[in-house]
Amino acid sequence: MTMSQASDYMNIFATCPKGIEDLLADELATLGARIGKTTVAGVHLQASLQEAYRFCLWSRLANRIVLCLAQVQEIEHPEQLQAASRALDWTMHWRSGTTLAVDFHGQSPHIRHTRFGAQTVKDGVVDALQAAGNPRPHIDTRSPDLRLYAHLHRGRLILGIDLSGESLHKRGYRRDQAHAPLKENLASALLIRAGWPERAKAGESLVDPLCGSGTLLIEAAFMAADMAPNLRRERFGFHGWAGHDPAVWHELKREAEARASIGRKRCRARLFGFDQSPQALAAAKANAMRAGIPALIELEGGSLSTLQRPEELRSEASGLLMTNPPYGERLGELPELVSLYTELGSLARRSFPGWRLGLFTGNPDLGHRTGMRADKQYAFKNGPLDCKLLLIDVPGNDGEDQVAQGTPEDGAPHGEGARMFANRLEKNRKRLKKWLKRSGETCYRLYDADMPEYALAIDIYGEHVHVQEYAPPKTVNAAQAQRRLMDALTVIPDVLDVRADHVHVKQRRRQAGTSQYQKQAASGERFQVQEGSARFWVNLRDYLDTGLFLDHRPVRRMLAEMAAGKRFLNLFCYTAAATVHVALGTAESGGASDSVSVDLSNTYLDWARDNIALNRLDPSRHRVVRDDCIHWLETAGSEFDLIFMDPPTFSNSKKMDDTLDIQRDHPRLVDLAMARLASAGTLVFSNNQRRFRIDSDLTERYAVEDISSRTFDPDFSRNPAMHHVFLIRHREDA
Repeated sequence: MTMSQASDYMNIFATCPKGIEDLLADELATLGARIGKTTVAGVHLQASLQEAYRFCLWSRLANRIVLCLAQVQEIEHPEQLQAASRALDWTMHWRSGTTLAVDFHGQSPHIRHTRFGAQTVKDGVVDALQAAGNPRPHIDTRSPDLRLYAHLHRGRLILGIDLSGESLHKRGYRRDQAHAPLKENLASALLIRAGWPERAKAGESLVDPLCGSGTLLIEAAFMAADMAPNLRRERFGFHGWAGHDPAVWHELKREAEARASIGRKRCRARLFGFDQSPQALAAAKANAMRAGIPALIELEGGSLSTLQRPEELRSEASGLLMTNPPYGERLGELPELVSLYTELGSLARRSFPGWRLGLFTGNPDLGHRTGMRADKQYAFKNGPLDCKLLLIDVPGNDGEDQVAQGTPEDGAPHGEGARMFANRLEKNRKRLKKWLKRSGETCYRLYDADMPEYALAIDIYGEHVHVQEYAPPKTVNAAQAQRRLMDALTVIPDVLDVRADHVHVKQRRRQAGTSQYQKQAASGERFQVQEGSARFWVNLRDYLDTGLFLDHRPVRRMLAEMAAGKRFLNLFCYTAAATVHVALGTAESGGASDSVSVDLSNTYLDWARDNIALNRLDPSRHRVVRDDCIHWLETAGSEFDLIFMDPPTFSNSKKMDDTLDIQRDHPRLVDLAMARLASAGTLVFSNNQRRFRIDSDLTERYAVEDISSRTFDPDFSRNPAMHHVFLIRHREDA
């Protein structure tokens, strides 16, 4: 293409992340584009060759700049797609020896896979080139000289040349990445929405207190120093295009280099980044070096709780506090994040009054934990996640108390409801204090939905807190329930004097089958707790249950007192906590002579073995058996003096031949267990079916005593229907 042709307008389609199309249209218009229409994740426009090059070099928001060669309607079948691709004169755009690749986007009822679509377009292009007398081009899907673009949506096909090559968000500086980094063009969109370009021109400063690998800071530095974001990219898609004009490109690049040199020297804005991760800071420093702006950014280690405004910024009345904190995709991550967002709000009010806070989050409810209200919100997509940019004017010192002590509706973390919840926790601690001191227990229930608005069960495990949220009924507003959970997680660390990362949250729903035993996470984190003379491994992260049923503590204690010298059978043994107590026995009378613990779960039997080993019990005397308990009872020939059976309310495990419904099936279970019980022995039968009723025929066949009311310690006294416990013995007259 000659220089005279460079002024001719071309049809261009610029793509971008969803949600920033209008920003991209405005940006490209300032770079000379004649905007046509905006569509989802893209903008149609007209531009000269020089302007197209400028977009590739200067666009902070675009993903790709595509030279549109054809737009064809009514494309549904592969044959139509191939024919449309073959109809173009590709010799104008392809040079002999140039490798090709096709990026295909979209689908139709007959073209459902992008790889198949790309293959079909490629076949059409190859046919066209060979029909014109050219050799068959080589295909290189990784690093092609020329990248073709095809997009099919509702029968409308766009075919073109990708002038950008690799996506323009890949500036080339970010090789070292911290966890889940922002894409560069999304970071730029956030900065533009937060008004950073105008603030930078005014000489204001920017601070990112959770800077990670530094993407926000580097993109902000590019803006402040008038630097083209892709100045350091060595190659673009147009370099392999037959229409490329090197002279036009080199002139644009020379101009951008001159502007960058001047911009770096004249930049008045100061940029500061902080992070407590040494790895993140190292990545940020390396990225800033590759971006060519290391002198414009100050990077330091530090946590939110100790961070202060940099000394150099003490006199600045306004500036931008901009950050992208983690926002968690799992419920279990919330406690640390609630604490982090609360600390972020405290930092802003303490050290940056009068500044503007830009907070990008995928969980706006966490944003409320800052204790400040956003006056503007912008919706964005961060990959598949719906996110929001919250823009907040940090109040001056004279308004700090009012904001920090607002109601929950004001977004403050300690509203009236939260204070009432905190008071209830304190009241419960006082109520249990004497019992805890006397018993020495370190694992107990502190709170069990005492206040209907805060439907939580809160258990203490030494220095850790296990929070289970009861799923709210459909009549309760989900957003309100989420806000109350956030309130609770805000006050728990303070009231209970525990670290936020020692608070573990799960949601408790009605369980079916063995879902209570299924993994919630895969951290593998566990620690030891003490119960009487026994020690146990507990895991508060990975499963709905923790490895220790706290409400059965009195039952385990009773079994230990009954166990001296006896043969013990533990059915549905879970992690064998009862077996450990029985094997240890009491200091006065000692423990069981031997035991067998039966369960169907390999995971929990491994856990049981670990508990047995932790208490230095002889595994040859205290055996663990994997089997369906019903099958084991039907085939076993052993006799036992003491049996504990605590089956689930319901189970449809794939490992079982049939389902188990405790109300329906308990007579059969009891009969099978009694067949293995010595004549003078005792079966302790327990279950947690709230409306359980023992079968009347069992009370006629055996001596049955309901001792449920005697099996609750003070921490579970509010909920007498949590479990049912029966002592069942052979009748003397049988």
